Amino acid sequence: MEPALRQSLRHGEQLGLRYALQIPQVAASGWTGTRSGRRAGSSIDFQDYREYQPGDDLRFIDWGIYARSDRLAVKLFREEVTPHLDLILDGSRSMNLENTAKASAVAQLAALLATAAANAQCTQAVWLSGEGFQRLPNDSLTPSAWDKLELDSKRSPDQSLEILPPKFRRLGVRVFVSDLLWPGDPLPILRRLRDGAAALFVIQLLGRDDAIPPEHGNLRVADCETGEETEIYIDATVAKQYADNLAQLQQSWDNACRQCGAHMTTIVAEDLEASLSELEAIQLLAPA
Repeated sequence: MEPALRQSLRHGEQLGLRYALQIPQVAASGWTGTRSGRRAGSSIDFQDYREYQPGDDLRFIDWGIYARSDRLAVKLFREEVTPHLDLILDGSRSMNLENTAKASAVAQLAALLATAAANAQCTQAVWLSGEGFQRLPNDSLTPSAWDKLELDSKRSPDQSLEILPPKFRRLGVRVFVSDLLWPGDPLPILRRLRDGAAALFVIQLLGRDDAIPPEHGNLRVADCETGEETEIYIDATVAKQYADNLAQLQQSWDNACRQCGAHMTTIVAEDLEASLSELEAIQLLAPA
């Protein structure tokens, strides 16, 4: 991992000490952990019986009932739950845009969210897109111990999802961090990220040049995934067309998030620390 990204992880970890992840009520209905939930689970607090179903854990069969009635019944216990954060990072090259703060902001934001999750007594997993989705080494430890945060994939997250999807924790909180700057309908990927989650948050992380490109003059642009370069001249018409296209893209993601029950916000990488109130506004973070 680049030393600059390692330093950004440390800085994000310090920022995260101010916050705690907000846990939706529905997240308190997993199977094992440290908080009392509302469903039957595996703690020692006996709750009830139900009929045995194929696939049930044989350890929970009440053999006394079977001896008396020849009927298989399973013991149900009051559950305990451990809230969980699945952090999903766009590992494509566009997140490491040259001469911008995007890569640093990815690391800082990821570390901040993981630290806020720890403050809320959450477990965590950090998924990075590439040739499929892979967990970062040491991602269950503090962010400064993470490894292989490399933003160099030629694939967009939706392509990575088709190769190898993440193995999300059921009823966890999921946070997707990406610039969202790839073509296609956002609804299919959002539905897959939202499926089985207690909540899904989408953070669009843009560089300042992504959000506000130069107003005029010659510009050489490079496709981050293919390396192909093109010379364009920016004038008022081209600048307006870009702004309109970006607004249309953001609206399509916002509409898809509404359909899926997800929450979305946009942050400019260079203004990350000043924009953390946006994460409070969508009820992802709260002051610790």
